[in-house]
Amino acid sequence: MKSMILKSGMALFLLLSFSCGGDDSPQEEEELDQELPAVFENFTDNVTVYVDGSFVVIETDDIPNHPSPYFAQSDARYEAYNGSNSNFRINPNSIVAQSITIRIPLNPTEASNKQATPLGAIGVSLNGVVFFNQYAGPNQPLTNEIDSFDQYLGHPQQSGAYHYHQEPVYLTATLGSNKLLGWLLDGFPVYGPVENGTRVTNADVDDYHGHSHATTEYPNGIYHYHITDADPYINGSGFFGVAGTVSN
Repeated sequence: MKSMILKSGMALFLLLSFSCGGDDSPQEEEELDQELPAVFENFTDNVTVYVDGSFVVIETDDIPNHPSPYFAQSDARYEAYNGSNSNFRINPNSIVAQSITIRIPLNPTEASNKQATPLGAIGVSLNGVVFFNQYAGPNQPLTNEIDSFDQYLGHPQQSGAYHYHQEPVYLTATLGSNKLLGWLLDGFPVYGPVENGTRVTNADVDDYHGHSHATTEYPNGIYHYHITDADPYINGSGFFGVAGTVSN
């Protein structure tokens, strides 16, 4: 008898639970049914991507898929500096695996009040390496820090987080200089330094370092950033859109 009562109680509980669950609004059902857009399937294997409500969640270990002098010399991924900067000086940090979670809007929109980019991660590239802005510190230009960038134009900060302030040349060399390279925190994509066969300059983009038109991945048109050879390199006066979040 006790067993039957428990079972009956459980059945009633489940019935009530499902009844309550049936009151989801069409908007909530639509958010739950969102699928990951195919464009986000271009990440390397060290990145996990999924949709959570109105956000695309990107989880990365932040380890580059190319060699670097910032790996330990005993590591197979170690490669001594062989770039073109005669002033190269390795910084005291080493690449350390991270656990970074980035949430970007699934449907990005222009911000009514543009926000400055923070120090630290402002976006993520297709190999899971994060983008940093054009500063070495609060309002400090990259003038000296550039000399610590490895042959792929990245380096690690104090906690070992490897990052790009400039063009991720490994990606542009392997994918193409005119290709999609990643996204910033506001959900708008970042493209390489070539468009329609021409090198993009700062004069070709707005104050936020982007412009709007159709791209291969976004045939209906979208605002997008372009990497250029000159400061501010990836992003200008702040995020064009409403930024998501980053945590580690």
